[in-house]
Amino acid sequence: MIVMEISFPQEQAEYCGRDLVLAFPALVDGERVQCAITAEALEDHFGAESLRESDMISAFERHRREIERAARELLSEIGQKPVLLHSGYFRFHDA
Repeated sequence: MIVMEISFPQEQAEYCGRDLVLAFPALVDGERVQCAITAEALEDHFGAESLRESDMISAFERHRREIERAARELLSEIGQKPVLLHSGYFRFHDA
C-alpha cells in the first residue's frame, strides 16, 4: 500500500459563482491539487444559509476539518487528481 502525504494549506477558499462551488487547495506528495465542495453540499450538510459567497465561506470555515477529511479520503483513493465533493458524498458517507 502506497501512503501519500496529504495536507491542506490554510488558505481562504475561493468562491466560483459560475459553478456554485468553493475551491480549496490540497498538497498531495508536494503537488498542489484543486479540491472543491458544491454549494448544495454546504447548504445540505454544513448549514450554509444561502448561495451567497459569505454564507458559503462561513459554513466552510465552521466545518473545514470535516470537509478536508472527506477530501483527504477521496484523494487517498484517486491520487493527485482534482476532487469535487457533492452533497451525495456526505449523504452516503455519513449513513
